[in-house]
Amino acid sequence: MTSPATDTPAELLRLRASIDNIDAALVHLLAERFKCTQQVGELKARSGMPPADPAREEAQIERLRALADAAGLDPQFAEKFLAFIIEEVIRHHEALAGRGPAPS
Repeated sequence: MTSPATDTPAELLRLRASIDNIDAALVHLLAERFKCTQQVGELKARSGMPPADPAREEAQIERLRALADAAGLDPQFAEKFLAFIIEEVIRHHEALAGRGPAPS
């Protein structure tokens, strides 16, 4: 059945609404994650720790790849996604440590 106003199939509208809800949840989850990583960055800066932790990053990548594989998601995609997030977190941590520009 189609929606009379748009001639868009109801099933497509339902799926798009689900996607919109998932996107909103992702944004909120990312915001919550960055609140936590901001606190980590502040702690590292106070403690004189380096902004990046390559061993932790590698462990997180491996963990996320395994989670992605178990969930039926391409592990390479999950790794790229996490790498993007880690890059942004490190940028924030460098700024907190006075080693880089403030994040926008």
